[in-house]
Amino acid sequence: MIRRLALGLAAAALAGAAASLPAAPAKQAAARDWTKAVAVTPEGGYRIGNPAAPVKLVEYGSFTCNHCARFAEQGVPVLLDKYVKSGRVSFEFRNFVRDPADMAAALLSRCAATGDYFSLADRYFRTQPQWMARIQSTAQAQQAELAAMSPRQQVSRFAALGGLDALAVQGGIPAAKAQACLGDAAAVAKLVEMRKVAVEQHKLEGTPMFLLNGKKAEHVHDWSSLEPLLGSPGG
Repeated sequence: MIRRLALGLAAAALAGAAASLPAAPAKQAAARDWTKAVAVTPEGGYRIGNPAAPVKLVEYGSFTCNHCARFAEQGVPVLLDKYVKSGRVSFEFRNFVRDPADMAAALLSRCAATGDYFSLADRYFRTQPQWMARIQSTAQAQQAELAAMSPRQQVSRFAALGGLDALAVQGGIPAAKAQACLGDAAAVAKLVEMRKVAVEQHKLEGTPMFLLNGKKAEHVHDWSSLEPLLGSPGG
């Protein structure tokens, strides 16, 4: 009887002691990966990252611009991993269309689902030397025929000459949808308006051009000159 009473008192004491101990700290929630957040902006660009990021970076770029392709290869991966993922920097790409081939790539990339936009855009930049070479070699032979076409017909022909439509299909866009996007008048109008704003409002003189929190980054055209302006990755 005494032994049972002693055991009961000991159990009660242990329970009381446990209740007085501080609760174990909750596991820290995993930080959000902001590179998974993609949205279309009112200006017509595609933004990846935290919409409330303290540093908002915008690039005006062209798919037929080799400097833009170099930035996509050298800068964008580091930008996303070191700056965008944490939520400190958001990155928005706005098209500055320069020619029919650029228009074709712009229309087809915008044909992708919003979350897949940057993947297809990167595909066009990575393969730029190949499809540009195909277009340049064949377009010269068809110069007279191309000159007789309407702008819409030219865009479709350049897409076919470079295999841009095939790249879109490889990126998951059905062939019929890709062809429809190449003839999307509303999308063309948006791209034309975006170009106009770049020239008239932001005084764009060449691509790539960057805006930092709405202000043009003067004399910055590559990753090495842009990165120092972003501050420290962690804030």
